[in-house]
Amino acid sequence: QVQLVESGGGLVQPGGSLRLSCAASGSILSTNVMGWYRQAPGKERELVAAITSGGGTNYADSVKGRFTISRDNAKNTAYLQMNSLKLEDTAVYYCNLYAIYSGGPKQYWGKGTLVTVSS
Repeated sequence: QVQLVESGGGLVQPGGSLRLSCAASGSILSTNVMGWYRQAPGKERELVAAITSGGGTNYADSVKGRFTISRDNAKNTAYLQMNSLKLEDTAVYYCNLYAIYSGGPKQYWGKGTLVTVSS
């Protein structure tokens, strides 16, 4: 089992910045993908950004140039630096970890952290 704990959400004004953290613990394989998803009220959960254990990254078009995902493999922690926040970035942000174990692929989710962008 893997446990994911997000932190860093909160209330921020448009144009502001926040940094989210996701700490993973448990049976973590050295090769995995950690990602951030978000779900706004009334909308489906969507991928925001993902990063492989080798450092490869992928971003949603809506956050390119504003958000940066990174990770510290020694700490099993992923980060999401969010700059130039917009009203439409308001959502619950969830951390995700995906890996292929001996029994097959598995993914795990954190409980989420709320980001509210409001003036």
